[in-house]
Amino acid sequence: MAAPMSDTFSFCREPPAAHPARRALEVRFISNAKGKGLFATRNIQKGETIFVEKPVVSAQFLWNALYKYKACDHCLRALETAEENAQRLLGRFQALPHPEQCAIRKELHQHCPSCQVNYCSSECRQVAWEQYHQVLCLGPSRKDPKHPLNKLQEAWRNIHYPPETSSIMLMARMVAIVKQAKDKDWWIKLFSQFCSKTANEEEEIVHKLLGEKFKDQLEVLRVLFTDALYDDHLSRWFSPEGFRSLFALVGTNGQGIGTSSLSQWVHACDALELPPQEREQLDAFIDQLYKDIERETGEFLNCEGSGLYVLQSCCNHSCIPNAETSFPDNSFLLHLTALEDIRSGEEICISYLDCCQRERSRHSRHKTLRENYLFVCSCPKCLAQANDPDVTSEEEEEEDDEAAEGEPDDAELEDEMTDV
Repeated sequence: MAAPMSDTFSFCREPPAAHPARRALEVRFISNAKGKGLFATRNIQKGETIFVEKPVVSAQFLWNALYKYKACDHCLRALETAEENAQRLLGRFQALPHPEQCAIRKELHQHCPSCQVNYCSSECRQVAWEQYHQVLCLGPSRKDPKHPLNKLQEAWRNIHYPPETSSIMLMARMVAIVKQAKDKDWWIKLFSQFCSKTANEEEEIVHKLLGEKFKDQLEVLRVLFTDALYDDHLSRWFSPEGFRSLFALVGTNGQGIGTSSLSQWVHACDALELPPQEREQLDAFIDQLYKDIERETGEFLNCEGSGLYVLQSCCNHSCIPNAETSFPDNSFLLHLTALEDIRSGEEICISYLDCCQRERSRHSRHKTLRENYLFVCSCPKCLAQANDPDVTSEEEEEEDDEAAEGEPDDAELEDEMTDV
């Protein structure tokens, strides 16, 4: 039975960012195995924004912050200008043409007067303070390695090297939100909506996130987490079983967030109406910039973090998705955009695999999805390839090795830089 549309945004206490979503989709229960899904309630055109959504909670990755990727502590908006962004990634100064296309407004930036964490605006600082920062503000202890929160963060960095796929601070903010909330049970119920895994599935997820010695590592994290944040109202979250469930919830439902001032500048430059020769010169400059940054920095191009999104978490996977997520506003605002025309009544699906992974054999796709998301895909593409051999071809493995050793082509670099 379809959920009424009012339920779609009932988890958010402020108006949704995209009212058209009320007319475009609804959440339906599909089955015990698959859970919920998003379905179109009207025809949606290719390229249309289906919805824009704020996360219930989000946090920048700790390694990302340690490497001086500057972002608003609340909305993850990149705080450096496009020129500063390029300079950090290149390791040298690089003047950019059309600097006026950079939308960063440093005059609006603020910081917490007590612990000095940075925000893109007074609005973000105020929301953070009212929602969770009172609990998490380190004040004068921000550089004290013996402070319980600093010990927790250092332990996480030592256990989970980059690239991060989750963050202990996302869990810390969940606790802080409940501790500061007047209606604590409302928030606990909201967070419980995100995941219902069996104990064995939770163990597999945690093992994937932390590696071979995950049991000992998980207990170390749990003890430090308890020392830093324990609350009687959330006592179950601090038990061994509850902490594992919380970890699995974040690991399964956390949506990666990427923000970039440089990416925004590139998009703005692409939209400029220029004479043909000037357009050709600008495109050549940007192409070379991508190559130089890739040589110097590798894959870590964006300010990155993770968030929990109510609607996005209802999107099921397909190896031939009809929608994709992106972050074009240079903040945690998630846009879901149609990749093709979607008919009324059709399920809206995204892909948990990147473009290269989706082009691999059915066996390889299933292996990746089983290991990372604990399910077997039954999308139309997988069903059509059901009789394909259940082996990974030597050619595919050789291609992977060559791709890892060689430089990516211009199109791949452009995707990395601008798909945020």
